Amino acid sequence: MSEIVGKAETLIEALPYIRDFNNKIVVVKYGGSAMLDKKLEESVIQDVALLKLVGMQPIIVHGGGKEISKWIDKVGKETEFVDGFRKTDKETMEIAEMVLNRLNKYLVQMVERLGVKAVGISGKDGGLLQVDQKKPNGKDIGYVGDVKKVDTLVIDTLLANDFIPIIAPIGLGEDGETYNINADDAACAIAGALGAEKLAFLTDIEGVCKDPKDPSTLISVMSLEDAHNLIEDGTISGGMLPKVTNCVNAVNAGVGRVHILDGRIEHCLLLEFFTKKGIGTAIIDTEGGLYENERI
Repeated sequence: MSEIVGKAETLIEALPYIRDFNNKIVVVKYGGSAMLDKKLEESVIQDVALLKLVGMQPIIVHGGGKEISKWIDKVGKETEFVDGFRKTDKETMEIAEMVLNRLNKYLVQMVERLGVKAVGISGKDGGLLQVDQKKPNGKDIGYVGDVKKVDTLVIDTLLANDFIPIIAPIGLGEDGETYNINADDAACAIAGALGAEKLAFLTDIEGVCKDPKDPSTLISVMSLEDAHNLIEDGTISGGMLPKVTNCVNAVNAGVGRVHILDGRIEHCLLLEFFTKKGIGTAIIDTEGGLYENERI
């Protein structure tokens, strides 16, 4: 009986969040271990389907870097990275698009199995993601794009007709060429253009910690000022730096709250969105960005 009561209490705890997020747009950047482990994969898709069924409007933006690398190896090409970005020639871009579109339709299939409608698109559809060529430190790395404009019409149309949009991070340049886009960048641009209530990054870390080696120092809620200070003092550095910078840019672009979640934990989205304590790091505009029930 105590176990049953505990489940009921969990549902009651979720009620204010379900109420507050009703009809709100939530963008989930899906990648990392959650894409490589079958059980975690199912957990994420179940979470997204549930978000939809309780009245939210989820959108998935997915990566696929490791799968792309695998197929590049299969055709005998060597993967080269420049300043953390994959150097992408014409053939590599064709492979990347093939792999991302395959993953895209696989995710659609998983969602549809749960009885929820989904449509898979890329940033090329409806002119969704329009890009300039990315040149880190002035270096030409080929067909890699920086998002310069987001046309949300195709997403708006899908949401209005009760579909979950599942988006592959591929865009079009003014030259008519196809460009690969960093999935984090694509998710931030889309969430900002839509004024999403939430943007969630599924990562392979617990969140932002004051001491990266000590998970007990996890920061549950962090303001933009906190993020700036932690970057300045070097607490946020290395691979976490571009992730947090993307989060800050998304909040500045109008996203209500950005979450860095450990995608290695089953049902991490539900645990973060629908419980008071949460499990990751939430980045908000100011302390005034707390929800009412979090002030209690």
